[in-house]
Amino acid sequence: MPGVSAQGMGPAPVPQRLTGMQTILVTGGAGFIGGNFVLHMLSTQDARIVNLDKLTYAGNPDTLASVRDDPRHVFVQGDIGDADLVARLLREHQVDAVVNFAAESHVDRSIDGPAAFIETNVVGTFNLLDCTRDYWAGLDADARAGFRFLHVSTDEVYGSLGPSGAFTETTAYAPNSPYSASKAASDHLVRAWHHTYGLPVLTTNCSNNYGPFQFPEKLIPLMIAKAQAGEPLPIYGDGSNVRDWLYVEDHCRAIARVLAAGRPGEVYNVGGNSEKTNMEVVDTLCALLDEALPQSPHRPHAQLKQFVTDRPGHDQRYAIDASKLQRELRWTPQESFETGLRKTLHWYLDNQDWVQRVMDGSYRGERLGAGAAAQP
Repeated sequence: MPGVSAQGMGPAPVPQRLTGMQTILVTGGAGFIGGNFVLHMLSTQDARIVNLDKLTYAGNPDTLASVRDDPRHVFVQGDIGDADLVARLLREHQVDAVVNFAAESHVDRSIDGPAAFIETNVVGTFNLLDCTRDYWAGLDADARAGFRFLHVSTDEVYGSLGPSGAFTETTAYAPNSPYSASKAASDHLVRAWHHTYGLPVLTTNCSNNYGPFQFPEKLIPLMIAKAQAGEPLPIYGDGSNVRDWLYVEDHCRAIARVLAAGRPGEVYNVGGNSEKTNMEVVDTLCALLDEALPQSPHRPHAQLKQFVTDRPGHDQRYAIDASKLQRELRWTPQESFETGLRKTLHWYLDNQDWVQRVMDGSYRGERLGAGAAAQP
């Protein structure tokens, strides 16, 4: 599979793993990042995708509408915890690589109901690893050497930073929410399956993603929907919490690059070089909304901001050092926060039908994750 190098650069001096069409089992490929990755791979690579997704509330087949009739895309509704199904898909489709996006991923939901996060993120990842190990062990020598298991994780496993510094691939794990603890556990399982069994794994830990097709419980799409409706824009605490923001298409390019040329057993941090406080994110978005919706009766949209009780155990700051990925695989983000946010806003404004179909009654923008520790 051809590598994806940084814009304006020549090919990286890392041998490509495979040539010709590659069959990839993508788990969670109807979700936000997974769906964008499927679309990216089918539009830029000579690849065949077997897409396994449970279609929970955050999985949306509409995201994949443009590839519904593409013969290179096979969609299967199912659970990574179903060992018989996973084993059959690996075997029947002669899979060359697994990219694991399947996860419960929202911190607030993990506070309200952690059991689902343990079941999917820990037990499900274990099952996927073990089925993959059995399949990989039965391949011939060349296929075993070329096979990869890429696990997509999060910077939240590292815990919270002070006012300076950034997470590196060697930062000690210190997860603080049920979500991040479950992802940390899955990361450790992936590492163990490499060191114990030799499974050729890769792990990526990314910062906060944003962009098209994101479920509207997350900050940016939630603020867009509420601002359009003239509803209060809830900001946790004092709005000073800092995150690094990564445009989802940049993230997909990074995953493709790691899959093509990453070294088995290695971890690669993926960041957008865009540290912003939550308040800065909302203020920038409000200004863009004012510009994009000059006739809106809710202008200036910043007047809709409303501070609410902070999330229990809310980490203060995350920041990613992605220099290893940039140095070894010659990837850099192509979007700044401002260009990526503008693209994101206009995608949501131009795709109201998608938004309305997502808001099907299972989620209506209500507060999640208040937990027992938070008072109204």
